[in-house]
Amino acid sequence: MVAQSTLFTVKQLADLACVSVRTLHYYDRIGLLRPTTVGENGYRYYDTAAALRLQQILFYRELDLPLDEIKRIINRPDFDLLQALKSHRRSLLARQERLNRLIDTVDQTIAHLRGEIDMTPQDFYAGFDEEQQKEYAREAEERWGEKAAQSQKRWEALTRDQKNEILAGMNEIQTAINASFDQGPESEAAQTAVDRWYRFINQHFYDCSLEVFEGLGHMYVEDPRFRANYEKMRPGLAEFMEKAVVHYVRSKRG
Repeated sequence: MVAQSTLFTVKQLADLACVSVRTLHYYDRIGLLRPTTVGENGYRYYDTAAALRLQQILFYRELDLPLDEIKRIINRPDFDLLQALKSHRRSLLARQERLNRLIDTVDQTIAHLRGEIDMTPQDFYAGFDEEQQKEYAREAEERWGEKAAQSQKRWEALTRDQKNEILAGMNEIQTAINASFDQGPESEAAQTAVDRWYRFINQHFYDCSLEVFEGLGHMYVEDPRFRANYEKMRPGLAEFMEKAVVHYVRSKRG
Protein backbone atom coordinates (compact mmCIF):
# COMPACT_ATOMS: atom_id res chain seq x y z
CA MET A 1 0.00 0.00 0.00
CA VAL A 2 1.32 3.46 -0.94
CA ALA A 3 1.80 5.75 2.05
CA GLN A 4 -0.50 8.75 2.10
CA SER A 5 2.49 11.06 2.46
CA THR A 6 4.07 9.85 -0.77
CA LEU A 7 4.65 12.56 -3.35
CA PHE A 8 5.29 11.82 -7.01
CA THR A 9 6.99 14.04 -9.53
CA VAL A 10 5.14 14.51 -12.81
CA LYS A 11 7.58 12.07 -14.47
CA GLN A 12 7.11 9.44 -11.76
CA LEU A 13 3.33 9.65 -11.94
CA ALA A 14 3.40 9.57 -15.74
CA ASP A 15 5.53 6.42 -15.66
CA LEU A 16 3.30 4.76 -13.07
CA ALA A 17 0.12 5.49 -15.03
CA CYS A 18 1.66 4.81 -18.47
CA VAL A 19 0.74 8.25 -19.76
CA SER A 20 2.94 10.99 -21.12
CA VAL A 21 4.20 13.97 -19.15
CA ARG A 22 2.55 16.10 -21.82
CA THR A 23 -0.79 14.50 -20.95
CA LEU A 24 -0.44 15.40 -17.26
CA HIS A 25 0.52 18.95 -18.19
CA TYR A 26 -2.58 19.14 -20.37
CA TYR A 27 -4.82 17.79 -17.58
CA ASP A 28 -3.39 20.47 -15.30
CA ARG A 29 -4.00 23.17 -17.89
CA ILE A 30 -7.69 22.27 -18.31
CA GLY A 31 -8.25 21.86 -14.57
CA LEU A 32 -8.84 18.11 -14.71
CA LEU A 33 -5.88 17.06 -12.55
CA ARG A 34 -4.05 19.72 -10.61
CA PRO A 35 -0.72 18.94 -8.91
CA THR A 36 -0.97 18.73 -5.13
CA THR A 37 1.82 21.23 -4.78
CA VAL A 38 4.34 23.07 -6.93
CA GLY A 39 7.87 23.41 -5.58
CA GLU A 40 9.97 26.55 -5.59
CA ASN A 41 11.79 25.04 -8.56
CA GLY A 42 8.50 24.95 -10.49
CA TYR A 43 8.25 21.15 -10.36
CA ARG A 44 4.78 19.62 -9.99
CA TYR A 45 4.19 17.08 -7.21
CA TYR A 46 1.22 14.73 -6.81
CA ASP A 47 0.06 12.89 -3.68
CA THR A 48 -1.84 9.60 -3.41
CA ALA A 49 -5.22 11.31 -3.69
CA ALA A 50 -4.13 12.88 -6.97
CA ALA A 51 -2.86 9.50 -8.17
CA LEU A 52 -6.28 7.98 -7.42
CA ARG A 53 -7.97 10.85 -9.25
CA LEU A 54 -5.79 10.11 -12.27
CA GLN A 55 -6.85 6.46 -12.01
CA GLN A 56 -10.48 7.57 -12.22
CA ILE A 57 -9.74 9.75 -15.22
CA LEU A 58 -8.09 6.83 -17.02
CA PHE A 59 -10.95 4.47 -16.14
CA TYR A 60 -13.44 6.91 -17.63
CA ARG A 61 -11.24 7.35 -20.69
CA GLU A 62 -11.25 3.57 -21.11
CA LEU A 63 -15.02 3.86 -21.20
CA ASP A 64 -14.69 6.47 -23.97
CA LEU A 65 -15.98 9.46 -22.02
CA PRO A 66 -14.75 12.86 -23.25
CA LEU A 67 -12.54 14.85 -20.90
CA ASP A 68 -15.09 17.59 -20.24
CA GLU A 69 -17.63 14.97 -19.14
CA ILE A 70 -15.06 13.27 -16.90
CA LYS A 71 -14.24 16.61 -15.31
CA ARG A 72 -17.92 17.25 -14.65
CA ILE A 73 -18.39 13.83 -13.02
CA ILE A 74 -15.38 13.73 -10.72
CA ASN A 75 -15.81 17.36 -9.65
CA ARG A 76 -19.33 16.75 -8.37
CA PRO A 77 -19.62 17.31 -4.60
CA ASP A 78 -21.37 13.94 -4.20
CA PHE A 79 -18.76 11.99 -6.19
CA ASP A 80 -18.18 8.66 -4.40
CA LEU A 81 -14.90 6.95 -5.27
CA LEU A 82 -15.97 3.50 -4.04
CA GLN A 83 -19.26 3.61 -5.95
CA ALA A 84 -17.43 4.85 -9.03
CA LEU A 85 -15.07 1.87 -8.87
CA LYS A 86 -18.00 -0.54 -8.57
CA SER A 87 -19.61 1.12 -11.59
CA HIS A 88 -16.36 0.83 -13.57
CA ARG A 89 -16.19 -2.87 -12.74
CA ARG A 90 -19.73 -3.50 -14.00
CA SER A 91 -19.08 -1.58 -17.21
CA LEU A 92 -15.79 -3.32 -17.87
CA LEU A 93 -17.29 -6.76 -17.28
CA ALA A 94 -20.10 -5.91 -19.69
CA ARG A 95 -17.50 -5.15 -22.37
CA GLN A 96 -15.33 -8.16 -21.64
CA GLU A 97 -17.20 -10.60 -23.86
CA ARG A 98 -17.06 -8.26 -26.85
CA LEU A 99 -13.37 -7.55 -26.27
CA ASN A 100 -12.66 -11.28 -26.16
CA ARG A 101 -14.33 -11.63 -29.55
CA LEU A 102 -12.20 -8.78 -30.90
CA ILE A 103 -9.04 -10.41 -29.51
CA ASP A 104 -9.98 -13.61 -31.32
CA THR A 105 -10.40 -11.60 -34.53
CA VAL A 106 -6.98 -9.96 -34.06
CA ASP A 107 -5.31 -13.34 -33.46
CA GLN A 108 -6.98 -14.86 -36.51
CA THR A 109 -6.05 -11.88 -38.70
CA ILE A 110 -2.40 -12.16 -37.64
CA ALA A 111 -2.45 -15.84 -38.52
CA HIS A 112 -4.14 -15.01 -41.83
CA LEU A 113 -1.48 -12.43 -42.76
CA ARG A 114 1.20 -14.99 -41.94
CA GLY A 115 -0.45 -17.46 -44.30
CA GLU A 116 -1.33 -19.88 -41.51
CA ILE A 117 -5.14 -19.80 -41.96
CA ASP A 118 -7.69 -18.52 -44.45
CA MET A 119 -10.30 -15.92 -43.52
CA THR A 120 -13.36 -14.78 -45.38
CA PRO A 121 -14.06 -11.03 -45.68
CA GLN A 122 -16.86 -11.52 -43.14
CA ASP A 123 -14.35 -12.99 -40.68
CA PHE A 124 -12.31 -9.77 -40.74
CA TYR A 125 -15.10 -7.92 -38.94
CA ALA A 126 -16.21 -10.51 -36.41
CA GLY A 127 -16.80 -8.89 -33.03
CA PHE A 128 -17.16 -5.33 -34.30
CA ASP A 129 -20.16 -3.43 -33.02
CA GLU A 130 -21.83 -1.38 -35.75
CA GLU A 131 -23.03 1.25 -33.29
CA GLN A 132 -19.55 1.57 -31.81
CA GLN A 133 -18.07 2.06 -35.27
CA LYS A 134 -20.60 4.83 -35.90
CA GLU A 135 -19.62 6.44 -32.60
CA TYR A 136 -15.93 6.35 -33.59
CA ALA A 137 -16.86 8.00 -36.88
CA ARG A 138 -18.84 10.73 -35.08
CA GLU A 139 -15.95 11.35 -32.68
CA ALA A 140 -13.46 11.55 -35.55
CA GLU A 141 -15.68 14.03 -37.38
CA GLU A 142 -15.91 16.23 -34.28
CA ARG A 143 -12.12 16.19 -33.93
CA TRP A 144 -11.02 16.32 -37.58
CA GLY A 145 -14.03 17.86 -39.32
CA GLU A 146 -14.16 17.42 -43.08
CA LYS A 147 -11.03 15.27 -43.14
CA ALA A 148 -12.79 12.57 -41.14
CA ALA A 149 -15.77 12.75 -43.49
CA GLN A 150 -13.42 12.57 -46.47
CA SER A 151 -11.72 9.50 -45.04
CA GLN A 152 -15.04 7.82 -44.25
CA LYS A 153 -16.39 8.44 -47.77
CA ARG A 154 -13.24 7.03 -49.37
CA TRP A 155 -13.42 3.95 -47.17
CA GLU A 156 -17.11 3.27 -47.76
CA ALA A 157 -16.59 3.51 -51.53
CA LEU A 158 -14.06 0.68 -51.53
CA THR A 159 -14.77 -2.95 -52.29
CA ARG A 160 -13.97 -5.65 -49.75
CA ASP A 161 -10.88 -6.64 -51.72
CA GLN A 162 -9.65 -3.04 -51.82
CA LYS A 163 -10.17 -2.69 -48.07
CA ASN A 164 -8.25 -5.89 -47.44
CA GLU A 165 -5.41 -4.64 -49.62
CA ILE A 166 -5.25 -1.38 -47.66
CA LEU A 167 -5.30 -3.23 -44.33
CA ALA A 168 -2.42 -5.38 -45.52
CA GLY A 169 -0.51 -2.24 -46.56
CA MET A 170 -1.10 -0.68 -43.14
CA ASN A 171 0.16 -3.82 -41.46
CA GLU A 172 3.31 -3.81 -43.61
CA ILE A 173 4.11 -0.20 -42.71
CA GLN A 174 3.44 -0.72 -39.00
CA THR A 175 5.70 -3.77 -39.08
CA ALA A 176 8.46 -1.64 -40.63
CA ILE A 177 8.00 1.03 -37.96
CA ASN A 178 8.16 -1.59 -35.22
CA ALA A 179 11.31 -3.08 -36.77
CA SER A 180 13.04 0.32 -36.63
CA PHE A 181 12.40 0.73 -32.90
CA ASP A 182 15.89 -0.20 -31.70
CA GLN A 183 17.47 2.22 -34.18
CA GLY A 184 15.63 5.21 -32.72
CA PRO A 185 12.82 7.49 -33.94
CA GLU A 186 15.20 9.75 -35.90
CA SER A 187 16.95 6.87 -37.66
CA GLU A 188 16.81 6.48 -41.43
CA ALA A 189 14.76 3.29 -41.09
CA ALA A 190 12.18 4.94 -38.84
CA GLN A 191 11.94 8.08 -40.95
CA THR A 192 11.55 6.04 -44.14
CA ALA A 193 8.70 4.08 -42.56
CA VAL A 194 7.03 7.27 -41.28
CA ASP A 195 7.33 8.82 -44.74
CA ARG A 196 5.56 5.76 -46.17
CA TRP A 197 2.86 6.16 -43.52
CA TYR A 198 2.37 9.86 -44.33
CA ARG A 199 2.06 9.12 -48.04
CA PHE A 200 -0.23 6.16 -47.33
CA ILE A 201 -2.65 8.34 -45.36
CA ASN A 202 -2.75 10.90 -48.15
CA GLN A 203 -3.27 8.24 -50.79
CA HIS A 204 -5.94 6.17 -49.08
CA PHE A 205 -7.69 8.26 -46.43
CA TYR A 206 -7.58 12.06 -46.61
CA ASP A 207 -5.47 15.05 -47.61
CA CYS A 208 -3.14 15.17 -44.62
CA SER A 209 -1.09 18.32 -44.11
CA LEU A 210 2.12 18.25 -42.08
CA GLU A 211 0.30 20.09 -39.29
CA VAL A 212 -2.44 17.48 -39.15
CA PHE A 213 0.13 14.68 -39.34
CA GLU A 214 1.97 16.12 -36.33
CA GLY A 215 -1.32 16.27 -34.43
CA LEU A 216 -1.91 12.64 -35.31
CA GLY A 217 1.53 11.82 -33.92
CA HIS A 218 0.61 13.40 -30.58
CA MET A 219 -2.66 11.46 -30.56
CA TYR A 220 -0.73 8.19 -30.59
CA VAL A 221 0.30 9.05 -27.02
CA GLU A 222 -2.52 11.23 -25.74
CA ASP A 223 -5.50 9.14 -26.86
CA PRO A 224 -5.77 5.99 -24.67
CA ARG A 225 -7.07 3.86 -27.53
CA PHE A 226 -4.28 4.79 -29.92
CA ARG A 227 -1.72 4.36 -27.16
CA ALA A 228 -3.09 0.95 -26.14
CA ASN A 229 -2.98 -0.33 -29.72
CA TYR A 230 0.68 0.59 -30.13
CA GLU A 231 1.67 -0.59 -26.66
CA LYS A 232 0.18 -4.01 -27.46
CA MET A 233 2.58 -4.26 -30.39
CA ARG A 234 5.58 -3.16 -28.32
CA PRO A 235 5.98 -1.29 -25.01
CA GLY A 236 7.11 2.26 -25.73
CA LEU A 237 6.01 2.17 -29.37
CA ALA A 238 3.40 4.91 -28.94
CA GLU A 239 5.96 7.46 -27.74
CA PHE A 240 8.40 6.22 -30.39
CA MET A 241 5.77 6.93 -33.05
CA GLU A 242 5.11 10.39 -31.65
CA LYS A 243 8.81 11.29 -31.67
CA ALA A 244 9.32 9.84 -35.14
CA VAL A 245 6.37 11.77 -36.59
CA VAL A 246 7.38 15.05 -34.93
CA HIS A 247 10.96 14.69 -36.22
CA TYR A 248 9.65 13.90 -39.71
CA VAL A 249 7.40 16.97 -39.76
CA ARG A 250 10.09 19.30 -38.48
CA SER A 251 12.64 17.99 -40.97
CA LYS A 252 10.16 18.61 -43.80
CA ARG A 253 9.52 22.14 -42.60
CA GLY A 254 13.25 22.79 -42.51
